[in-house]
Amino acid sequence: MVRLNQYPMKDMGLLGGTLKKSLRYGAVIAASTLAFGITVAPAAPAATVVKACLALDTGGVDDKSFNAAAWRGAQSTASKTVTVKYLAAQSDADYAPNIKKLVDEKCSVIIGVGFLINSAIVDAAKANPGTKFAIVDQDGFDHGPNGDQYPGTALANLKGLQFATNQSAFQAGYLAAGYSKTGKVATYGGLNIPPVTIFMDGFAKGVAYYNSKKGKHVVALGWDTVKKDGTFVGGFSDQAKALQISKNFEQQGADVIFPVAGGLGGATAGQSMTGHKSVTIWVDSDGFVQAPQYRSVLLTSVVKGVDTSVAGVIKDVAKGKFSSAGYLGTLANKGTYLASYHDLAKKVAARLQNEVRQLGVDIKNGKVKVD
Repeated sequence: MVRLNQYPMKDMGLLGGTLKKSLRYGAVIAASTLAFGITVAPAAPAATVVKACLALDTGGVDDKSFNAAAWRGAQSTASKTVTVKYLAAQSDADYAPNIKKLVDEKCSVIIGVGFLINSAIVDAAKANPGTKFAIVDQDGFDHGPNGDQYPGTALANLKGLQFATNQSAFQAGYLAAGYSKTGKVATYGGLNIPPVTIFMDGFAKGVAYYNSKKGKHVVALGWDTVKKDGTFVGGFSDQAKALQISKNFEQQGADVIFPVAGGLGGATAGQSMTGHKSVTIWVDSDGFVQAPQYRSVLLTSVVKGVDTSVAGVIKDVAKGKFSSAGYLGTLANKGTYLASYHDLAKKVAARLQNEVRQLGVDIKNGKVKVD
């Protein structure tokens, strides 16, 4: 720091001139700096991080099926600007509390995984209009306190993700009927709810279509297409009951079994391996990939694109393009499909493979109607 009293008064004029020149030079330099853009710009604001959160159904994140597919889809979107997490439910009593926790954590989007979690998601979406929501296996509408008001009320922050899995299940039924040596095939479900019975109904109708085309009488055990009722475990966690149902079907002669019960398909596939009387058709995910321990007995899988639809919602939120318009996965948009025969391909006659493939084309173009 310069102290003025260091200089004699006679030098003050010289000092003053020097200071004035310095100020002028400083001003010129500053002006030049601004003109040529040499100044250091303020740091750019950090990119907004999207926090995507899943509220899972019962069955666990590693069920090799429904929940696992949803989590796999979420994980595929993870990046520097997208974080993902999930909360698992031990029972339906966990649905609302789990969603409340995710809301409190300021999740950018909350995705309810499963038909049964719908009412809790709808309530949360209504109470938190600033948060984006999606629901798997529901239309995303508010159908009233008892769920019986149709068509229901749309919510601007809630997107429904649904799947026409009866289309691919129809193919699976046709395949099973053509593959069967005993003339009997079977299906069973976890619970008697639409996202389960749509598979079972499509499967049984696919068997009936095979019979009509071939003049055969293959029997589909476990589902009545007229009464709309069939065989159910009563949940998605009772391995012992699923195993007993599978054994019962084998005892009745079924040599192809299609369990629509999430991870309980492992009980059926395990029985196929030890009993050597049947093969299994997996559900939701490609079992050959997700449950490789059962590869030797997996005929195919009826895949539901839960992973791709969940990933799609998260990506839309990250891009600022979220829409409440519902999504419907079909054979045409690959939202559902029949997986490869993998290790059992050589056991499926080439002619049958071609027929199943053509059936898929006919369903896509509307030539074959699947209700």
